[in-house]
Amino acid sequence: MDRAIRLICPLCRPRAGQKEKSELQEARLQKMPAALAAVALAVMPATSWAEGAAPVPGVIEFFPMTHIATFLVLMLGPSKIIGPFVSLTSGADTDLERKIAMLSITFSGAALILAGLVGEKVLSKYGIPLPILALSAGVILFVVAMLETTRPAKDQIKTKRSVEEEPPSLQLALSPLAFPIIVPPYGVAAFIVFLAFTPDTKGQLIIGGIVFLVLLVNLLVMIFARRLVAIMGTGLSVVGAVLGVVQVALGLQIIYNSLLALHVL
Repeated sequence: MDRAIRLICPLCRPRAGQKEKSELQEARLQKMPAALAAVALAVMPATSWAEGAAPVPGVIEFFPMTHIATFLVLMLGPSKIIGPFVSLTSGADTDLERKIAMLSITFSGAALILAGLVGEKVLSKYGIPLPILALSAGVILFVVAMLETTRPAKDQIKTKRSVEEEPPSLQLALSPLAFPIIVPPYGVAAFIVFLAFTPDTKGQLIIGGIVFLVLLVNLLVMIFARRLVAIMGTGLSVVGAVLGVVQVALGLQIIYNSLLALHVL
């Protein structure tokens, strides 16, 4: 009877094949979100992770503004400027000293602005994750602090003999005062990393304000450099050594936090 019905009315046949197809489609639909998620993770640009899509610690855990200010003072500040400036401008009158100081600060500020605009965009295009940026900054700060702390004293005053051969001029403002004394390569590198690590405009403006204040202090220190040397004397070297140890410790702390964020430790 059933066979006769199936022969007479093909539409009345059981749709087992269609049922299997529908079940297969439902299974595929259930698996589709997971597949799409896997594809999205595979093609997701690194910048989205660097911008906070991945569960990485925030800026405050790597670079609090107090630490950033400390690093900028140590790497761009007056502690490493007084001695070379006094030696390089030996024999110059007061007007020439002030002109050299103002020009060197102008060149330094222009270089930092250019480096910040170009370097931050380059780093953001590569989409480097935040822990890697923090680790690179920590390594730079630690290595520089170790080199400065362990450098022999005779290497720190090597600029004194070179100026005895020719009188001081305004050319000193560009080199070696602005580059590399006031704005050394490692200072530029750290400044770029700090800007890339703070994508919000407010944080970048704060960093720019800190750099402006540091350069302003540098200008005042160079103007009154001879008086400061006469008053403080060897105390400046002691202060520089203490600040170098602080920089070593902070650099190690950043490296440690970065390795924790990368789950290395």
